[in-house]
Amino acid sequence: MAKLHFQYSTMNAGKSTLLLQAAHNYNERGMQTYLLTAAFDNRAGKGRIGSRIGLGREADTFEPDEDLFAKIAARLDEGPVACVFVDEAQFLSRDQVWQLARAVDDLGVPVMAYGLRVDFRGELFPGSAALLALADEMREVRTICHCGKKATMVIRQGPDGEVLKDGAQVQVGGNETYVSLCRKHWREAVGDRPS
Repeated sequence: MAKLHFQYSTMNAGKSTLLLQAAHNYNERGMQTYLLTAAFDNRAGKGRIGSRIGLGREADTFEPDEDLFAKIAARLDEGPVACVFVDEAQFLSRDQVWQLARAVDDLGVPVMAYGLRVDFRGELFPGSAALLALADEMREVRTICHCGKKATMVIRQGPDGEVLKDGAQVQVGGNETYVSLCRKHWREAVGDRPS
């Protein structure tokens, strides 16, 4: 039975590595996979999923308003797909998450989505919120804060290393921009801002 899976965490927990490993396992057994990533995230190259440890693979891309049900159905018309993998799932819209759920339910294809849960302000991304509501199975991918506790939050830093407290929710970046922290150290970094 096909299911919608959501694996979430903060930055630098290894989500893309896990996605690439899982897709490799399918391919190694002769099964085809369909990989998707956000079109505007080109840190690993346009249409490419990459991990910090050097693994990478070509992927199809999705635009913010693209119909993912139609995209997956079109791919299935070309041949069988054992699993659909979605990287950077936090960038999905609520509608796109529903489209993924429809692909699972109506097309019978499993979908494994990997993404961030919260942004640098401690707020859910719309795609993550919808996945938390709709996913059949969820798994937290853990990473650690500099203190050794589980990191559940992330800060955004400017070029000078100063912690940014405001700005657009979406800004593509890596280790030079984001640092994963436990809640206590996140609160210290942002000045205990939320009330």
